[in-house]
Amino acid sequence: MMKKGLLIVNTGNSKGKTTAAFGQALRSAGQGLKVCIIQFIKGHDQTGEAKAVRAHLAENIELHITGSGFTWQQDQQRVQEAADQGWQLARAKISSDAYDMIVLDEFTYLLSYQLIDENQALDFIKNRPPRLHIVITGRNAGPGLIEAADLVTEMREIKHHYRQGVKAQKGIEF
Repeated sequence: MMKKGLLIVNTGNSKGKTTAAFGQALRSAGQGLKVCIIQFIKGHDQTGEAKAVRAHLAENIELHITGSGFTWQQDQQRVQEAADQGWQLARAKISSDAYDMIVLDEFTYLLSYQLIDENQALDFIKNRPPRLHIVITGRNAGPGLIEAADLVTEMREIKHHYRQGVKAQKGIEF
């Protein structure tokens, strides 16, 4: 069996994509690997994941929150600037060869909303350091990303508590 850096994609319309990626980062950090997480849409650091990483895992997991919040509720120029800055940071981290794993959380939105050029982004990711694992999350992973990936998991909603009128809860959704 060969050993190589994997491109892992967590996509689909249900919850769990970011949670699975953070679990992968936690597993890697537990094995002494150096991890960088870049969140592209979330615009604040008060999520449970961000608090836990900063309080307990900062030695092995570096976290950057580059988003401006939900893209459909913002001025398009602000969204574009946040996407550009986040992708510039991601390219620098990927090129640095200083990490074993990089999580690009909600990165699919940059591609599906055409905030960055998909072909250029995929070419850059394909030409990353050979040992580097990249985990990408977000809805609507396109055919090009799926084709480039080594592992794709689709989160599919069967039942959701939101449909029963239960609001987002601390420790479950954030």
